[in-house]
Amino acid sequence: MPSITSWIRLEPRSRDDEMTEAVQARVYDPAWMLARQWQTGEFQGEDTGSPVVARWRADSASLTRYYAGAIKANTHISAPRYDARTMPLEALVERQSFRATPTEGSLRLAAESGMHFLRMLDAQPTSRSYRGDFISRFALQPPTDAQRPGLDAETWSYWNLMALRVPDARRLLAAFVDAQGRRIALPAALNVADGDKAEVENVINAWLQEHSALFARPDADTAGAWNPERLEYAFSVAGAPADQDTALTAAQYADGHLDWYSVDLDQEVNLGAAQDHAGKSLVRAVMPAPVGFRGAPAQRFWELEDAAIDYGLLPAGPGDIPHLMLSDFATNFGSDWYVIPIDLDIGSLTVTRSLVITDTFGVQTLVFPVNDPAKPNTGWSMFELSMLERSGTLTRPRPNLLFLAPSLLRTLDSRALEEVLFMRDEMANIAWAVEHVVQGPIEQRIELGVAADAPQASLPTPGGQPDYRLATDVPSNWTPLLPQRTATNPPSLRLVRGAMLAPDGSNVRREARGELLNASARLALFDEEIPREGVRVTRQFERTRWIDGTTLLWIGVRKQVGKGEGSSALRFDNAEGT
Repeated sequence: MPSITSWIRLEPRSRDDEMTEAVQARVYDPAWMLARQWQTGEFQGEDTGSPVVARWRADSASLTRYYAGAIKANTHISAPRYDARTMPLEALVERQSFRATPTEGSLRLAAESGMHFLRMLDAQPTSRSYRGDFISRFALQPPTDAQRPGLDAETWSYWNLMALRVPDARRLLAAFVDAQGRRIALPAALNVADGDKAEVENVINAWLQEHSALFARPDADTAGAWNPERLEYAFSVAGAPADQDTALTAAQYADGHLDWYSVDLDQEVNLGAAQDHAGKSLVRAVMPAPVGFRGAPAQRFWELEDAAIDYGLLPAGPGDIPHLMLSDFATNFGSDWYVIPIDLDIGSLTVTRSLVITDTFGVQTLVFPVNDPAKPNTGWSMFELSMLERSGTLTRPRPNLLFLAPSLLRTLDSRALEEVLFMRDEMANIAWAVEHVVQGPIEQRIELGVAADAPQASLPTPGGQPDYRLATDVPSNWTPLLPQRTATNPPSLRLVRGAMLAPDGSNVRREARGELLNASARLALFDEEIPREGVRVTRQFERTRWIDGTTLLWIGVRKQVGKGEGSSALRFDNAEGT
């Protein structure tokens, strides 16, 4: 007679309250354990061994070239040098210059830096004090009659307090350093004694070094990476593994964090990295380790799986194929993945030449790249760089190229020095740039209001004669962006920065006040850069510490999603009343 019994449980089961003997996991009959292994199919092996040694060969090269701004196709230049050990890529790309004129900013920095120069001068053992000589010659000048009407109360109070009492750091820089950055001799009008010239020169050199290292600023002869017409950063970097120039281009970066996925491989440009000969060959023999993840099957008998993820409790139905595949992959193939530790230089490009695996039986296996160009495409493209497409055709990602970006884990960000909200106004058929926050002359935040402050159209009052109004008023911090078609081939639509006239008939132009909208003489945004949800752009200080221990401080710009469409209630040629 055939047996009617069936197996429903394959683990020990305790029927008493103590569970003392159950947790001992005693094996009374080895044949019984062999039978259980036969029942579960553990004897159906694949005759494969476990990896014990991995021998890896590769060519690696550090990034040596950097190009700021959008780069055109078929560009072959010798770009400026870049050393990732001295500065992270975020600081190099995002850093911007400070305002230089006394009426537009840097007033507080000029006064405080001048006071620091006096403190350094007083600490030197000189025959007499030269504080008064430097103050009288390089004093911070008071505001002129033309500058006073445009100053707020806080700026006027600070400027009036510091004027003629402290040296102006901008005047000190102009007196000690020429346009090419070379030191200038001490002016004879200071009347520094011969025995004190060495001490005064040491103070000036130390002060110039501290002043230049205080902020990360772009060089005077190089262009910035910020593209005001796109409201994004654009840059290119290059290295030369195996002396082959490899350029990476980021055409759209504005979120504040750079990584390998922020750039694309650009095969149409050459930045001259091959002539640096910064590549080297790497050979590593290491032991592979199993890849672990939450909920992975335990490797040891008494090890419990992580309770945070239980693939057996996935609420997957018969038709939920992705959940079923995830559970099957984690339980059956989760132990088939291995990782080998490889140390690479930060900011490097690495190309693997060979990977030989030796298993427990002594068999050596050469592992090829997943997407080897000589083989059919598998569709697996993890950590592979996409190609920068300028013609619109899509190509396969570049296999076997690892980019270890010189990026930051996090930065300390200040409050927004400037904040501009770009939004569309369908009723007025234009776009607006609303300045919520601008930077004052002494680096203070000046809040100009929010988008809700826009005036609304008032209902006509019954009775009386109608009043003719040429145009309704909008807040002074609303800057219009007017559509304009370019004469290029093919033509494109741009949003050009305009200005509003004061409603009192004085014909006074009310223009933008912040640095973001005045980054260029003629701001012409691409029409697609302001979607229907709008764009919020901020400008703030960012601070971090790099791998060599240095502290970096710079001004960067971030772009985020806006708050939707807005309405300025702007109407022209209107009659109000009945």
